[in-house]
Amino acid sequence: MLVYEGVKSGFINDVDLGIIADKIRNKYIEVVKRRPSAPEFDSWKNSMQYMRGVLNDNEIPNSTGIAIEYNIPPTGCRIDFMMSGYKNNKSNVVIIELKQWDKCTEVGEMDGIYKVNTYTGGALRDVNHPSYQAMTYANLIRDYNENVQLKDITVAPCAYLHNYYFEEDDTLLSDTYKEYTDAAPIFGHSDVLKLRDFIKKYIQDGDDGNILYEIDNGRIRPSKMLQDSLVQMLKGNQEFYMIDSQKIVYEYALKYAIDTVGQNSKNVFIVRGGPGTGKSVLAINLLVELNRRGMTCFYVTKNAAPRTVYSSKLQGDFKKTYINHLFQGSGSFIDEETNKLDCLVVDEAHRLNAKSGMMHNKGENQVKEIINAAKFSVFFIDENQKVTLQDIGSEELIRKFANEQGAGIYTFDLDSQFRCNGSDGYVAWLDHMLEIRETANFDIDGFDYDFKVFDDPNDMRKAIEEKNSINNKSRIVAGYCWEWPTGNTRKDTNFHEIKIPEYNFEISWNLDSGEAFAIGENSINEAGCIHTVQGLEFDYVGVIIGDDLRYADEHIITDYSKRATTDNSLFGIKKIAKEQGQEVADKIADNIIKNTYRTLMTRGMKGCYVYCTDKGLQEYIKKVME
Repeated sequence: MLVYEGVKSGFINDVDLGIIADKIRNKYIEVVKRRPSAPEFDSWKNSMQYMRGVLNDNEIPNSTGIAIEYNIPPTGCRIDFMMSGYKNNKSNVVIIELKQWDKCTEVGEMDGIYKVNTYTGGALRDVNHPSYQAMTYANLIRDYNENVQLKDITVAPCAYLHNYYFEEDDTLLSDTYKEYTDAAPIFGHSDVLKLRDFIKKYIQDGDDGNILYEIDNGRIRPSKMLQDSLVQMLKGNQEFYMIDSQKIVYEYALKYAIDTVGQNSKNVFIVRGGPGTGKSVLAINLLVELNRRGMTCFYVTKNAAPRTVYSSKLQGDFKKTYINHLFQGSGSFIDEETNKLDCLVVDEAHRLNAKSGMMHNKGENQVKEIINAAKFSVFFIDENQKVTLQDIGSEELIRKFANEQGAGIYTFDLDSQFRCNGSDGYVAWLDHMLEIRETANFDIDGFDYDFKVFDDPNDMRKAIEEKNSINNKSRIVAGYCWEWPTGNTRKDTNFHEIKIPEYNFEISWNLDSGEAFAIGENSINEAGCIHTVQGLEFDYVGVIIGDDLRYADEHIITDYSKRATTDNSLFGIKKIAKEQGQEVADKIADNIIKNTYRTLMTRGMKGCYVYCTDKGLQEYIKKVME
């Protein structure tokens, strides 16, 4: 998605007329569906004047393509400035990360993290080294854009700090960051001629913006998924580039882990992040690096599905005992000695329970037990993804037990979007549509995300099957409104628990066949539930919304009486209704049911297809799509 696009001559004219920032703002509102902040608008006014000066060179063709604020799918990251053209008939793109910095302070012991003042002179904030940021943005385009790969388009990144004067022995130019500055050269206020030379190294002839068009319309190729890359990560290969807030949180977590273990102290690290903000990628990166540094570190989830997928991917590469030890269930630390372990990385911390075991009668509290067991514990949490009555993980509870055990507490936020084609707007629209919270995202128009509502579940299944035939990365999931029987039928794909008679539609729940639903070759013939897919991701997801979610009286209505009797997600809700009142029970159930569908509808990286058993809900979603 390009906010501003044109050619050099038009860009210079817009700057000279003083309308460049207004044009960017107007287009930004049109495509992003929100107004830019005042600092963003001011940065456009400031930075574009400097870029106009850089481009004031007759050897840079007037027909050179120009793009401003390019959103990189499938993320929420935006590139400040892009240029396109040819050199010796080779298609090239130069990306320029623009910075308003006039000074910065390196944060010691963390790779390429700096503190800088905001453009408006506000509080200090943590940022990545500009070359690292530009380099990772270029890598994202190379990794995800099919046209860049098939048409052999060169992507050349750099960073331009137009207010910054480099000093002798400047930390930004330190040999420590040579890997980054070699990949993405960095230029300061006095380096206009050097920046021009860098641009002319790749652009000799103009292209009228055609190469930028190819990139903007390039199909997002099947992406590297966490479970596919874990083997290589554990062997020491970097499969995922962490960007923006991911990298900053990673460096802080790594530093605090090393300091905590080295000083034999105790600390808790809380990372807040919504669906698709990269929590699991970050968790696995920390797991790998902390183990590489010789620390005793385990990855912890309540949900068995991610652990099953990772174990399946690792078979043949690592001993089964090693795998099982590396990936632990959340109830594994009941009797663990205090500070016996160095680090625990807890993914989906909102899913933690008070008690452990099949009967939920063991231990005291999983949050307390995890903090007790490790010197350094990391909790990745999104309280809007609690999907059962037993899910008690919360920041408040983590803080409570951390304080009781004398642990220091650090909190960070992840905000970049890596799922849903990087569309923060889609997630906000989903919250608005499900009436989870009010947002400004009233419609889905303009979001670069494939969302469709189907009138017939057979048509939805066919569409998901077509997507799945590409790479086995699309799945059907359903709300828990159909019984989940036990016995031999759980291994029979021809025994269909989910039935929608009016459309002659039938499908089985995911089987107990020993094949992990997320990666099994036959899983396309089954439907997964929330417990099968939470913590995992697919290219496309088809969601069957059952009768527990309806639309009536101009509102979303939840009805927990429509859930299957085999569903334990709301086990105990009748007791709550009896002891605390029906209104309290209804509100608790309402949150869980909505969170369940929100989670299911954010499992797809590229698209979400929906069928509703309630026709009123089906028409409502279609209406709000408009």
